[in-house]
Amino acid sequence: MEFDMFAYVWLPLMIFCARICDVTIGTLRIILVARGQKVIAPLLGFVEVLIWIIAIGQIMENLDNWVCYLFYAAGFATGNYVGMVIEEKIAMGIVGLRLITGKPADELINYLTENGYGLTHHDASGTVGHVHVLFITISRKNLSELIEILNRFNPGAFYTIEDIRFVNKGVFQQNQAGKWKLFQRKGK
Repeated sequence: MEFDMFAYVWLPLMIFCARICDVTIGTLRIILVARGQKVIAPLLGFVEVLIWIIAIGQIMENLDNWVCYLFYAAGFATGNYVGMVIEEKIAMGIVGLRLITGKPADELINYLTENGYGLTHHDASGTVGHVHVLFITISRKNLSELIEILNRFNPGAFYTIEDIRFVNKGVFQQNQAGKWKLFQRKGK
């Protein structure tokens, strides 16, 4: 019995690569759908399904080749990981950060305001007493920088981060020089 290099090496590798591509595209497509991207999400869906049909077609033509099954599953798992890494790197979208702290927040508020961060703050009562609540809406690209600032002024503070699908108006940091702009976007 002769070893079939194409059937047991090259074909599984092609299926593996196809699955990485289609699942990565699918991961990005889902994120874009959640963010309301009505043009690019369907285009990615078309490419995703086209690649998937080609890959599954090869599986169906080679039902007796268990190596293809393993590489199909491995491509799926790898594609999920690659899609998440790519999405993290491009960091598209806007997030809302809600900070709740029992520590005085005046220095932090002044620093953020002077450096172009738009925020809303108020005093509140929490389970452990008086707290300060800050709401900050920011581009995801600037999130790690904001978290560093929060940790510098108030290490260990409680905060949550949420994806925001749409923003109508607000003050957003424009650049590294700390200049700010009033962001206005027409509502739907």
